[in-house]
Amino acid sequence: MVYAPLHDTARNTFDPIDFAEQFPGAQVIGTDISPIQPRWVSPNCKFEIDNCELDWTFAENEFDYIHISSLIGSIQDWPKLYKEILRALKPGGWFEQREFALPVRANEGELPEDCVYHEWARIFYETGYLTGRTWRVTERWKEWLREAGFTEKIYTHQVKLPIGGWPKDKIQKEIGLFNRLAIETGLEGSATYICKMILGWHDVEIQLVLERVRAAVRNPKLHAYFPL
Repeated sequence: MVYAPLHDTARNTFDPIDFAEQFPGAQVIGTDISPIQPRWVSPNCKFEIDNCELDWTFAENEFDYIHISSLIGSIQDWPKLYKEILRALKPGGWFEQREFALPVRANEGELPEDCVYHEWARIFYETGYLTGRTWRVTERWKEWLREAGFTEKIYTHQVKLPIGGWPKDKIQKEIGLFNRLAIETGLEGSATYICKMILGWHDVEIQLVLERVRAAVRNPKLHAYFPL
């Protein structure tokens, strides 16, 4: 979702491909550390394999708009990244970032004390501490932006990313079901890496926690969501 005041048609844009199609007069560059992009894209869109944590090769004042997302738990030096973004932005340009936050929250009241989502958040917090790649990005990004040299007003906007099909609203229900699918699809791979490779857990411990997470994700009585 794009909230920067670029153009009304951009507010439903999610990635460079959509952005390029909605802005045919713009030159759009998408970067990723892995070659996972589709082969066919609009003529005004291209992808480059790059690591955003390294020194950027883009020129100073090159971009009108820079967007990053889903980097929570991936970056060691956020102020350095923000400094590179500020250097590459044109004067008056816009920078926008989208990240989800932990812990998972309840739409009504509080999650039960024994809910696995509390433990799941602590696992990610500990992993971030051990690797130096924090999962508490939204708690400190304003501080890091100021440290990097951003001086203009910082706007924030939070929405609820539902987990599962509990919302009554048709669109939100669909979003929640897709989110549940995404969680379940990537759950074992991410948990195995985090719990085994970083925290040193045994396979049995990992599977026990995974079963509890799967049960929580599928529980229609838990009206849970990620702050996004």
